[in-house]
Amino acid sequence: MRNNIGSFLGKRAFLNPHNEAIVEPDSGRRFTYAELDRRANRVANALAAAGVGTGDRVAILLMNGVEFVETFFGVAKLGGVVVPLNWRLVPDELEFILKDSGAKALVYGGELRAPVGELHDRGDRTDVATWVQLGGDVAPFATGYDDWVASAADTEPPVTASGDDNLFIMYTSGTTGLPKGVVHTHDTVMWGTLTICATADIRFGDVYLVSLPLFHVGALSPALGNVYKGAAMVIPRAFEPRQSWRLFAEERVTTGLMVPAMLQFMLGVHDDAVDASTVRWIMSGAAPVPVTLIKAYEALTIEIHQVYGLTESCGPACLVSPDDALTRAGSTGKAFFHTDVRIAREDGTACAVGEAGEVLVRGPHVMKEYWNRPEATAQTLRDGWLHTGDVATVDADGFVTIMDRIKDMLISGGENVYPAEIEN
Repeated sequence: MRNNIGSFLGKRAFLNPHNEAIVEPDSGRRFTYAELDRRANRVANALAAAGVGTGDRVAILLMNGVEFVETFFGVAKLGGVVVPLNWRLVPDELEFILKDSGAKALVYGGELRAPVGELHDRGDRTDVATWVQLGGDVAPFATGYDDWVASAADTEPPVTASGDDNLFIMYTSGTTGLPKGVVHTHDTVMWGTLTICATADIRFGDVYLVSLPLFHVGALSPALGNVYKGAAMVIPRAFEPRQSWRLFAEERVTTGLMVPAMLQFMLGVHDDAVDASTVRWIMSGAAPVPVTLIKAYEALTIEIHQVYGLTESCGPACLVSPDDALTRAGSTGKAFFHTDVRIAREDGTACAVGEAGEVLVRGPHVMKEYWNRPEATAQTLRDGWLHTGDVATVDADGFVTIMDRIKDMLISGGENVYPAEIEN
């Protein structure tokens, strides 16, 4: 079996065709792995008929739902390269990413027809030749998604890309400058998936609530891990706190990932009558998780596992295990399996215990490069390490605590001082 990530879905459908793959609570639709695989094949074959081939970029501008997942896997099966787009961006920002990536096709939601229409009217300021609209009154320049997919065969396309071939380009702006396209390959994504599944408690038959937008690595990487492990995904169109509690009960959710603000919103609308007894854990990252929040969920018998990751690492960097979630509250945990994490001084030497330094990450899941940015790539990938730009300390047991971004550093008396140190 060649390492093509699209083949993950085909293999899961072969092994467990009747297992539930996706539940869409907003539409009431439910899909088995066999159904999802056939739908992804149709997307792949529809794209091929439109002239999209190996290495061509296909942009996805969709809200969460089955169409996002099947389009991702369809492009992967075809050997194309996915460019997930943030639907919060304005046309000028979208134009930059579409042009920079050289996207040949765009699959977008009907609710975004107006900004997409503006992009279309800009002509050759993007390279998009195929416009596909999901839902709504289809624009004259576009093809309706449902008819487009229905007209294509559901047969498995031949594998034309694998291994070190590019799989997706995910744009991240960081803290300064224009967005940079983080390039991941079939291999780096496979290792990201293996790393997550080897570290986190993901089980066959789990039910995972997708709360973050799928254009973000914090949702996309776990989604791929769920397919790899044969878990079902409950995918609401967007996060809503009360709905999330209902889904815990109605779909017997076992796992998920939310940022701390989401957890706080949910706590504010918690209803004691809601049965959340099936939920084992929720990962949380993007910001430190307050100890009070961890303890509040512990009282509800839900474990909160703080995670630290980056788009450039395909997600994984550090994770707090269930045994340490409370005793090490405030820490982001230890390095994931298949991952090395080092806290280093400016000269690259390892920091002493408790000494603040830059977080460096190494592993087979680290990005290939920044798209069309050789200088930025060389600055970020040095001596086999990903230089994150984040500041942290590490204790004697290897637990990492994130503090700041390097660009927030101040110089005081010849010493590097970070805002978190001043506050403390």
